Amino acid sequence: MSANPFPITSRYHDVEIAKFTVADAQNGQPKIIVYLKRRFVPRPENFQLLQEHIVTQGDRLDNIAAKYLGDPEQFWRICDANRAMRPDELTQTIGRWLRITLPEGIPGPPDA
Repeated sequence: MSANPFPITSRYHDVEIAKFTVADAQNGQPKIIVYLKRRFVPRPENFQLLQEHIVTQGDRLDNIAAKYLGDPEQFWRICDANRAMRPDELTQTIGRWLRITLPEGIPGPPDA
């Protein structure tokens, strides 16, 4: 398969691309379906905590990601660090603590 087309900042960058061949119903010729294999949400213990954010009224995950990570499209990192399958869950409860972490596998400073 070709190289992964997703940028290194994408949650799908390291997900393997696969293909499945089926017969086309109209002409019987092979049809190739390209897809991403399953991405498992990492364990929160795999992330080094930078700080925590307390959810307030009107918080949006993209704005939180922009504030702490410098990129609103990195909201998925906050989801992973907080074991969230649905991003909107993270800002529904006022007062909830959100973990803001380094990317998975990057260790924190040795004296932290």
